[in-house]
Amino acid sequence: MKNIEINKLSVEDIKTKIGESVKKLKDLKMNHKVSPIENPIQIKFLRRDIARLKTAIVNRNMKINFKENESEQ
Repeated sequence: MKNIEINKLSVEDIKTKIGESVKKLKDLKMNHKVSPIENPIQIKFLRRDIARLKTAIVNRNMKINFKENESEQ
């Protein structure tokens, strides 16, 4: 998932995507331990997608907090 796509999503959508991705990551890891999957690079890409989604939430929270602090002054 690209950052442009993530920026278009709402916070609720991002949270649901994180939940889905974490579940998919756990399933992929389990399947890979039982029997090697065809493309183990999928695990790496999925981890990176989860990190991008979490970073987007943190950045949005920081923007909101910054705007609130700016308006108070």
